[in-house]
Amino acid sequence: MIDLRTDFREYFKGDDVFDQILHLQGRVFREHKNRKTLRIVKDGRGYFVKIHRKTGLKEIFKNIMNLRLPVLGARNELNAIKRMEELGIDTMKVAGFGERGIAPAWQDSFLITEELENTVSLEDLARRWKTDPPELRLKRAIIAKVADIARVLHQNGVNHRDFYLCHFLLELTGDPRSRTSQKGGGTEKDRVKIYLIDLHRVQIRDRTPSRWIVKDLAGLYFSGMDAGLTRRDLFRFMKAYRGKPLRTLLRDEKELWGRVSRRAFRLYKKHFHRVPGFSGKYKG
Repeated sequence: MIDLRTDFREYFKGDDVFDQILHLQGRVFREHKNRKTLRIVKDGRGYFVKIHRKTGLKEIFKNIMNLRLPVLGARNELNAIKRMEELGIDTMKVAGFGERGIAPAWQDSFLITEELENTVSLEDLARRWKTDPPELRLKRAIIAKVADIARVLHQNGVNHRDFYLCHFLLELTGDPRSRTSQKGGGTEKDRVKIYLIDLHRVQIRDRTPSRWIVKDLAGLYFSGMDAGLTRRDLFRFMKAYRGKPLRTLLRDEKELWGRVSRRAFRLYKKHFHRVPGFSGKYKG
């Protein structure tokens, strides 16, 4: 099956549309075994095309033996985008989707999404904060917004599995050090627009297991350790995420935040082969 937006149906014509899309040429951003992500330009606008080739049983078993859940096609990300829309979380806009084949292991599939223009990843933004600190209200608004996204996901049975700052894109209207991204009323947090991307590994259930909540939060914590965050910033996130006073969190949720902290520090040491110089470690 192929489902393309009207302008793409006019752009791709003939009986071999699926093959045309699978063989598109563009700037390759990521390529890994049976998956490839590339950027194309149509009518002056950028799009990302994610192509999934047949996985095969051998690759599936290899992932399972290594305690990894395999990514089987583009439909998982399509479903995740739809779930984000239902939950009111800003994300990518779909321009096309297709899949062919009988079983997931033997399917080819693709997903086309609009490029999110005029944005900066929170990883790139935060990297500058140590030497060029942001306006305090913007920093607090971003922390509150990210905490909101995490809370909504986890309270609604969703976990990301790649929950790092690089997968949050802040929409810009000017200097990212001192401005939020939208005008109008509401709180600073409400005027910040952040997109959550890279949803191909998202899991959707009725309830999010605690180990996956810890994995998401630890990934987020790990990716912010070199961002010039403070212990107060960490506590601000915890309060916004749980919607509880800090005193209650420190008294009743030591185990949860201790697990998050330990996993994040292990991840940092594994990745960078050193102890982080982060001043906000939670000691639960």
